[in-house]
Formats: sequence, structure tokens, C-alpha cells
Amino acid sequence: MAAISIDGTTLRLPIEVRKARNWVANYMVPAAPARPLLAPTGLTLAEPRPGKALLTLGFVEYEDSDLGPYHEFMVTLLVRLHGAPPATARRRAAEVRKSRVGVYIHRLPVDSKFSLDAGRTIWGYPKTLASFERTGDGLGTTWVLRREGEPMVRMRFSAPWFPMPRPPAPPTYTILDGTVRMTPWETRSKDVKGRPGGVRLTLGTGALADELRSLGLPKRALLSMRVGHLRARFFAAQPIGGGPASVSSGSPAGEPPVEQPGQKESADARENT
Repeated sequence: MAAISIDGTTLRLPIEVRKARNWVANYMVPAAPARPLLAPTGLTLAEPRPGKALLTLGFVEYEDSDLGPYHEFMVTLLVRLHGAPPATARRRAAEVRKSRVGVYIHRLPVDSKFSLDAGRTIWGYPKTLASFERTGDGLGTTWVLRREGEPMVRMRFSAPWFPMPRPPAPPTYTILDGTVRMTPWETRSKDVKGRPGGVRLTLGTGALADELRSLGLPKRALLSMRVGHLRARFFAAQPIGGGPASVSSGSPAGEPPVEQPGQKESADARENT
């Protein structure tokens, strides 16, 4: 079991999440404006339909974890596994249906300095600091993400929900300081519920909001989901290259990656719709 020191605290891998819950929404967006977000990584969008990409936005509330309690907001895109060979549009769509894909974590604001330092050091997650607000009533849950007091994103998740099967946990991809990393993880989810649409997205100010506008948001979500009880383990990150010159997604010379721990488990960040 590997150990690493973060801000004077020793952590041992895998990092455990014992109790968390999340609210996420999946959107179908045009692939053309999404591709530049992946350009530094050398990865390729997973397209459920030609010219379309799957974007996920979501809030996570970590109540009990090795990194302590904190909140998180995710902006992710579904991508092909690194080393995947060239494929037809039909085969790429099949990869999405069969969960033979990964998740590129593009933005990941949190409200804990320790979580930020650990996430960037251990996995290369692009964590930044922000503030979070959650309110709820019998009709739904509202989250607001702010930076320096200014609202960036507001999401109102509406009830009711219907039970859903546990989704898988595709490996995550990140790029930080020029290094692309893949992180395998696994999870056990309970109380998984969802509904078509079911979320009202309001964009505020700042680069994050402007970036989402460039992808055609706000718009109606394909699906919104809530996981009422989430447990997870995050394993050590695996450096896979330094960007487009070394990461081959769709390259004729690429070899399919070895399946990683947790790849067939459930995930709060799943973009399957």
C-alpha cells in the first residue's frame, strides 16, 4: 500500500471515500467546440453520435473520506480509451453503449485546500478553490458554485426521481503540468435515481461559465441523476504521456489499454445516457 505525505499528513493508497452523495446532469453537446478542450491531452472524444459529445456537470458532497469532508464540482467529457485503434462512427457509438470509454476531467473546483493539494499531487486532478452552497426543499435541490463571491454555476435538480441501475466507473484522464494521467477507481453506489431532463442550469460569470456557453449551454439535460450513498476507492495515477505527441487515442499503432481495477463498477461521474 503506497504512502504519500500531503501538507504534513500521510495518506495511503488507495484513497477511500466512505460516505458521499452526488447530483449530476448529462448533456449532448456539439463535438466541434469540445475538441479544443482535449487538444492538450491527445485524447479523442467518445461520440455517441457523429459530431456529438457527452458532457457531465455535477456536484459531489464528501462527508467521510481520507481527504476529509468537502464539496466538489465536475466538468467532464466522455473520451475514447488511450491507445484505442481507429474506428468507424458505428464502432465509436458501440464503445459508449458498452462503457468502453474513459472520462476526461476538465475542471474540478473544490472548497478544501487539503483536497486540492492531494488531488493535484496524487492524480493530477485540476482542482481549484471555490465556494459552494446547497439548499433543498420537497421539490428538489439547488447548488450554487461561486468564486470570490460571484456565482459561476447554479443547478436546480428537481424531484421526483426513479430508481436506476448502478453505472460503471470508467477510468479518469487528466492533464496537469504537461503530463497526462489515467486513474483507475472503483465504487459501490446505493440509492441511485434519475430522470430525463430534471435540472435547470443557470450560468454566471467567469471563464468556466463562458466555456460552458461555448458548448451550447444552458440547454435541456438528457438525464439528471442523484446517488444517495456513494463509497469509492481511488488508486494511484498512471502517467501515460506528455500530450498529443505521446498519447495515442485512435492511432493505428496504439494498443488497447489493459482493463483497470474498478472499470466495471459504478461511478458518480458516469456519462452514459
